[in-house]
Amino acid sequence: MSDIDAWEDELKLRYPNPKNDSGTKSDLSTDRPQKSRDTFRDYAAESRESVKEFYRLNHARQTYAFAQVKRRQYLKLNHRSMGIWEAMEYLNTLVDDSDPDTDLSQIEHLLQTSESIRADGHPDWFILTGLIHDLGKILCLMGEPQWAVVGDTFPVGCAYAKGIVYHEFFRDNPDWNHPVYSTRLGIYRENIGLRHVKMSWGHDEYLYQVVKDFLPTEALYMIRYHSFYAAHRENEYQHLFDKGDHQFFEWVCKFNEYDLYSKSDERPNVKKLRPYYENLIDQFFPKTINW
Repeated sequence: MSDIDAWEDELKLRYPNPKNDSGTKSDLSTDRPQKSRDTFRDYAAESRESVKEFYRLNHARQTYAFAQVKRRQYLKLNHRSMGIWEAMEYLNTLVDDSDPDTDLSQIEHLLQTSESIRADGHPDWFILTGLIHDLGKILCLMGEPQWAVVGDTFPVGCAYAKGIVYHEFFRDNPDWNHPVYSTRLGIYRENIGLRHVKMSWGHDEYLYQVVKDFLPTEALYMIRYHSFYAAHRENEYQHLFDKGDHQFFEWVCKFNEYDLYSKSDERPNVKKLRPYYENLIDQFFPKTINW
């Protein structure tokens, strides 16, 4: 898990808290004091080699064909049948004892995110989205390498946008010189809508496919695109958006502030919070779902 945590810490450096130097906050940030950027690991303006290696593998291997293979492999949803809290406990085996920023379990981190959202008075579906948003990382427990589970997501089947971090690593990707996939639109058309666009494979896309029948559209956008930083941070791929995408991406940006900046060393009381969240889960999900 150390590579996953290195990637997540890299995000905090690349996309610092929107609170500016004067102390005012953006419309999307929370009212609670946030952990200062410089209190996290300091990469001294240069990413660690493990982060670079992660992106080198991710960018070289996330092809259109690879994403299609993984969709066929996993989207039959026939690997496990379990409830949401059970999936959280399953994910909880992914504990990184080497992370100096926090020694929290995966469940505790999910609860931090959802409790931050809850404290700001957001709707139940928003709180629940914070609780479950990383459950797709159980792909690691199914044997997937980390570069195929986490990392920035992006469309496949068209040119890789320059706003994607470490864009130069895509030169080792077989799709880089593909006669169709290397073009601006690729296999798509102008303003086709993201629902028709195939994304790189990872925990976002997987969890979206698992829960898409149970949550409102706003929540599904948050889950499916919360790692699509090239779009909601760099304004790339706007030519693929339709009107609805522009509307719902406001929710992705709102969620992203909680996802990146709710991490702290204050431990949530899992035993005390569990009854509330199990009741919340029951409002939206059956006792078991297919994974």
